[in-house]
Amino acid sequence: MSDIGSAKVRLYVEQPLGQGQSVPLTRDQAHYLFSVMRMGVGDVVLAFDGASGEWLARVAESGKRGGTLVCESQTRPLQMPPDLWLLFAPIKKARTDFIVEKAAELGAARICPVQTAFTNAERIRQDRLQAHAVEAAEQCGGTYVPEVCNLQKLDTVLADWPEGRRLMFCDEALVGAGRSLGDAPRGPWAILIGPEGGFSGAERDRLRALPFAHPVSLGPRVLRADTAAVAALTVWQQALGDWT
Repeated sequence: MSDIGSAKVRLYVEQPLGQGQSVPLTRDQAHYLFSVMRMGVGDVVLAFDGASGEWLARVAESGKRGGTLVCESQTRPLQMPPDLWLLFAPIKKARTDFIVEKAAELGAARICPVQTAFTNAERIRQDRLQAHAVEAAEQCGGTYVPEVCNLQKLDTVLADWPEGRRLMFCDEALVGAGRSLGDAPRGPWAILIGPEGGFSGAERDRLRALPFAHPVSLGPRVLRADTAAVAALTVWQQALGDWT
C-alpha cells in the first residue's frame, strides 16, 4: 500500500477535505496527474484546501477529462500565516509573478496590488496571479493559499484602512537612514512596496502623516521592487512574524 512517503505531488483543491471525502478533479488537474505525472488509480497525492490542513488522498478514478480522489488521513494540520498583507505596485509581468509567488512562500496572508502615481500597469489578471499563489503553496509545502486581490488605487486602500492594522511603509527616501521596525508591536500588519519609479512626493507626505504607518529603510542600497518585496517580508517575519 502506498503511503505519504510515496506521494510525489501536492495538489490544491477547492472542495473541503475530510476523512473518506470524495474529491472530483478538474480537467486541468486530471491532465496534470494522469498525462503529465503518469499517475493512475491507487496512486496517492497530498491534497489541501486552504482550510482543512493537508490530506493523503488516493486516486479512485482517472480519466483524460477528470477523475476522483478519496481522502484517507490527515498528514498535517492547517498552518495559518501571520495576519500580514503585502501591498505592492505591479511591475513587469514576470516580476509581478515573482512577487506573488514569493509572498505566498514567505507567509503573506493577503496580496494586494495597488496603483500608485507612478505605477505603469493599469490592470492585472487577478485569476492568473491567484493561480501563481496556488502553485507556490503547492510547491513550498503550504497548507494555506493567500488571497490575491484585484488592483485598487492606493488612495482608496488608505482611505478605507481597517482599524488596528499597522503599515510598514518601505520608503526608498530613507535608504541608509537606519529606520527599522524597532520595538513595534505584534498584531495585524501590512507591508507597502512602491513602484519602479518610487512614490510621489504627495504619496510620501501622506503616508508619513498616517498614524498607523511606520516608515522604514530596507538598507543602504535602493532595491528593485521585486527584491524589495522579498527583503521587506523577510525583515517583518524575522522581527514580528512566525520566524521568531
